[in-house]
Amino acid sequence: MGKETQEFKWVGKRPIRPDGVDKVTGRAKFGADMHLPGMLIGRVLRSPHAHARIRSIDTTKAVSLPGVKAVVTGSDFPPPPPPVWEAAGEVPVNFRDLARNVMARDKALYDGHAVAAVAATSAAIAEEAVDLIEVDYEVLPHVIDVKAAMKPDAPLLHDDLFTDGVSPKPDKPSNIAKRMEFVLGDIEAGFSKADVVIEREFTTKPVHQGYIEPHACVADSSEDGRLFIHCSSQGQFMVRQFCARVLDVEISKVTVVPAEIGGGFGGKTTVYIEPTAGLLSRRTGRPVKMVMSRTEVFRASGPTSGGATKIKIGATKDGTITAAQATLAYQAGAFPGSPIGPGCMCAFAPYNIGNVNVVGHDVVVNRPKVAAYRAPGAPISEFGVECVIDEIAEELSIDPIALREKNAARQGTKAYYGPTFGPIGFVDTLEAAKQHPHYSAPLKENQGRGVASGFWFNIGGDSTASVHINEDGTATVMEGNPDIGGSRASLAQMAAEVLGIDYDKIRITVADTSSIGYNFLTGGSRVTFASGKAVIEAANGAVSELCSRAAKLWEIDPDAVEWVDGEARPAGKNAGDFEPMPLSTIAGASGKTGGPISGHASLNVKGAGPGFGTHICDVEVDRETGRVSIVRYTAVQDVGRAIHPGYVEGQLQGGVAQGVGWALNEEYIYDKEGRLDNPGFLDYRVPVASDLPMIDTVLVEVPNPNHPYGVRGVGEVPIIPPMAAVANAISDALGVRLKDLPMSPPKVLASLSNGGGRAPS
Repeated sequence: MGKETQEFKWVGKRPIRPDGVDKVTGRAKFGADMHLPGMLIGRVLRSPHAHARIRSIDTTKAVSLPGVKAVVTGSDFPPPPPPVWEAAGEVPVNFRDLARNVMARDKALYDGHAVAAVAATSAAIAEEAVDLIEVDYEVLPHVIDVKAAMKPDAPLLHDDLFTDGVSPKPDKPSNIAKRMEFVLGDIEAGFSKADVVIEREFTTKPVHQGYIEPHACVADSSEDGRLFIHCSSQGQFMVRQFCARVLDVEISKVTVVPAEIGGGFGGKTTVYIEPTAGLLSRRTGRPVKMVMSRTEVFRASGPTSGGATKIKIGATKDGTITAAQATLAYQAGAFPGSPIGPGCMCAFAPYNIGNVNVVGHDVVVNRPKVAAYRAPGAPISEFGVECVIDEIAEELSIDPIALREKNAARQGTKAYYGPTFGPIGFVDTLEAAKQHPHYSAPLKENQGRGVASGFWFNIGGDSTASVHINEDGTATVMEGNPDIGGSRASLAQMAAEVLGIDYDKIRITVADTSSIGYNFLTGGSRVTFASGKAVIEAANGAVSELCSRAAKLWEIDPDAVEWVDGEARPAGKNAGDFEPMPLSTIAGASGKTGGPISGHASLNVKGAGPGFGTHICDVEVDRETGRVSIVRYTAVQDVGRAIHPGYVEGQLQGGVAQGVGWALNEEYIYDKEGRLDNPGFLDYRVPVASDLPMIDTVLVEVPNPNHPYGVRGVGEVPIIPPMAAVANAISDALGVRLKDLPMSPPKVLASLSNGGGRAPS
């Protein structure tokens, strides 16, 4: 759908994925699959307390256990780096806090915080040694809830944390790490023009990314001080940088080899065990393997933030939104750095509103430090916004899609967080949703329909790629981003398109950090866009060289040669009368014309086009049990140009499934002592196949003009609308609005028993 698009040979097609055979046969190597001679097994001792001062750690018994080769605590690590924020992932990183999260120093700040680690000759010995470590804790008061943490009398996590972004600078420490604000127009004047003003408060819980593969790595330190790390992550260069900073070694001495990744979704954009494995390897002179258990993943790796939000929107009788205000508070976990920035940026971004005020707070609590999760921060703020917009539509008796379309951002709209939008497809998604048969299909008793929209700005960043032409006419593409969503296929398609050869003649290699130039991590839906541009430029460089070699063979000027459909051809009649020379022929003669043929590109890519989506959700609610069932779901999204439509559809369907889990089931549950009660998939309820219908997808294609093939990122937007779409559908079914996630059966029943809702039709 959308604007007419150019037809290509490979772009837009659905070829077989390059990694498919290896993964279905078990040949693919993941983080835990690496085994090296003499390898030791590492295990971690974790705090059982949510907040405790570490008085002392006695490792004597553990060290003396036969088979134990090393025991380390926080004192064995180099002093943490200065507390300076740096751009090093999807969200900025404070390396002092990263180091303290990897291994606790003076305090344990959450249940599961690492306090010591062991390397031994077997897993059994390592686990026994961990149990022998004696830690003297002074248990301190803790705080789990974000609102409670913001109170003046809340237990303080850090005595040296003063709220940034307020003037004058506070003279007392606080759990509020940062305040930020975005302002456009005059908010009070905007509300004064409104005929209807609705203000609501919402809460969301921290949820886990749900990746199947736990964090795993093998670290191997050499005698000359070099460190090799084999691990699964969303960025081998990120792992290299983070480990080098935490261990205080030169980046050039660290090589990270990427493994296959069994899911990430933003949760593998930081490090937890890699620096510890590196230190243990340096201490023992032997390779050390560390693999988190599922319980450790839940207790000690980052979920996304939970949040408390207040949304206020005003509109005139004809549906024009005159003012929009949001106050957001996000849990950062034990250290500052929630995705509050993107949450503020995205809250009202789908709409053209003249008066906007958004205030955000980054708040530390005694939970694991949060990590990114698809469109980090945006689902929390946009959940509240899309629910209030739906309520305004109901109040004004306006169709909810029509209300969104009336206020939709279009090309030329200036977003309140800064940029002016170029060609975007938000209106296109609304129109496609409105015209979809799903939107007008009849509903049964106790069923309801909800719609919601979502926005993500997408990113570019640093990317490096090389294209090497082999003597048999095939091509090898080297790039530096782990494949988490089909990037090997899409990059191979673009390379094949430029070179003019078949897709199956392209071999994609995800290179280690010593084999290719720097690449930013795989996150923010950047790889197909940014690394795609690098691959295209590298392939064009190879094409230029191929034309030069053909010119040598023909003994004509290189400018007189053009490249068409994988062949060198004379650029015109004046260039000479030569038969087209295919790539394979030129490659076969490369030894006689100048040697190997290749192209290379290192780019800082700008111009990532933002993404918009609109979802339709039908639910059925059991009034006796409170269970909400998804009976039909349609996701419509502006995808720029779908390089591999099958992968794009999968991204949309996966985002919907995760968003539905966030809406209905998923949450971290802590007991009164601040210990996690549900650290595993048996008690942490993610959606399974039987919970969802087949998710219908509609791909709207409004090409991004800043990419040769119109690419814009697609993986972030799909997780944003589901929470509000489900909430709006429940409201349509029952006449009751739920504002606290997850909307679990007990909450649904409570809302009905408290006199809410309408009688069954």
